[in-house]
Amino acid sequence: MSEATGYNRFMIPRLRESLSDTPVVLVVGPRRAGKTTLVKAVDDSARRYITLDDQTALDAARADPAGFVRGLDRATIDEVQRAPDLLLAIKKSIDEDQRPGRFLLTGSANVMTLTRVADSLAGRIETLSLLPLARAEVERRESCFLDRLFAGEAPSGDDGTLGDSLIAAAVTGGFPEALARGSERRRQDWARAYLTSILNRDLRDIAEVERLADLPRFVRLLAEYSGRLINYSAFGAAISVSHKTGQRYIGLLEQVFLIETLPPWFSNRIKRIVKTPKLHFLDSGILAAARGLTFQRAKADRGACGALLETFVVAETMKLASWSDHRLTPYHFRDQQQHEVDLVLERDDGTIAGIEVKASATVTAADFAGMRVLQMASAEKFAFGAVLYDGDTTVPFGERLAAVPISSLWC
Repeated sequence: MSEATGYNRFMIPRLRESLSDTPVVLVVGPRRAGKTTLVKAVDDSARRYITLDDQTALDAARADPAGFVRGLDRATIDEVQRAPDLLLAIKKSIDEDQRPGRFLLTGSANVMTLTRVADSLAGRIETLSLLPLARAEVERRESCFLDRLFAGEAPSGDDGTLGDSLIAAAVTGGFPEALARGSERRRQDWARAYLTSILNRDLRDIAEVERLADLPRFVRLLAEYSGRLINYSAFGAAISVSHKTGQRYIGLLEQVFLIETLPPWFSNRIKRIVKTPKLHFLDSGILAAARGLTFQRAKADRGACGALLETFVVAETMKLASWSDHRLTPYHFRDQQQHEVDLVLERDDGTIAGIEVKASATVTAADFAGMRVLQMASAEKFAFGAVLYDGDTTVPFGERLAAVPISSLWC
């Protein structure tokens, strides 16, 4: 358990396992999600700790990456994205000494999207994603949600998180420092400061951004589109840049783990499928701050509340997947008849589970229209389809289909 946050991160067993057999382990995820606390929790006295947030260390790493690495035997290097050439020097070091666990790295930007880095470290590095705290971690509960879905069983469980409590959880999000603040106003102050730091600092570590002053407005626009299909042209036009530049900005914001784009899931069984990615923020609390959504505003605006809850569920599911034994890829599904499923999880063996989110205390058969199309399209590969709703009871709606409480994600 982390002394700094008081939360037991469920990623710890996976991280220890990776260090036991892999020369380089990289933990990536949003800044302030708890990466430093995580790596210190599995550290040992023989491992040297270096953070590139320290200007002296950063200058040395950038000036002479090979010399910087040469004197290191076992080391933890925090915020490695600030000096990406270090990874090439690390590659040379482990070519000469491939003992497992030599380098434990963290990054608040996904340096593995850089082709020269990814190619050079192929087979030598394992990358783990650490997202903000899941509700299961906050509530100190083991979640069996994904196990039950892929076993073809309806998840169940309710801890009383309904209505106002559910909206409050979504508005708060999962960042440890936001959760530690005592009032909604202070949590949103933290979230706004976090956004400013990401846009003014972290992006500069990974790319030249020619219209940096326009990015806050761009992010506010994206917040209005969270849970919707991406329109690069409209996004670019909003700040007077091209379609291509708008697409690049979205890629950069994804690289610093502010947003996630879900690719479309498709099947040869269905010919007319919308093949446009869908946009989500990776933390519902940051989304709420970017949209100016307080608890009362979210409660009063049904449309905004629905988008917020969808992002909350998508983020919670991705957190569960990050430490699960299931190897899952997230998608969304929509056909040209407007049948859709908010989140499609495809396991590495092709097995499919669908999740639809409904910000309501009631569910009807019509809410399964998209799920039934997905079930037909994936045929024998379909494990289960769940409509997650603001209720407290699991209700069957057909073979391998059920309405399920949102709180089953952490119960």
